[in-house]
Amino acid sequence: MLGPHKNLLVWQKGMQFVTELYRATGHFPQSEIFGLVSQMRRAAVSVTSNIAEGYGRDSVSELIRFLYISLGSTNELDTQIQISYNLGFLDECEYSVLNTLNEEVGKMLRSLIYVKTQETK
Repeated sequence: MLGPHKNLLVWQKGMQFVTELYRATGHFPQSEIFGLVSQMRRAAVSVTSNIAEGYGRDSVSELIRFLYISLGSTNELDTQIQISYNLGFLDECEYSVLNTLNEEVGKMLRSLIYVKTQETK
């Protein structure tokens, strides 16, 4: 049986994002393995992991808390993607793909948080 989080479009889009991010960071300089690469990969994995963990909790308030953590990771990634582009580690196409996916996931998380918040009222 699939966990309920796997049916969510935001989780699926997050999985697409983390996969693309892993591919893009695979060619970063060796000197960044423990710097930007590690930080970006952990943040990207955190997005989908926190969605899954939130959906495994027993309350909507706990779910919302984990969705906010996921959203925080997308905000963190926004900066890290920009830094990577500024330093020339990402080309224009990679930057555009990662930036677009990250923005889409962030918007979807905000919408889901809004819906779940309305359910608690």
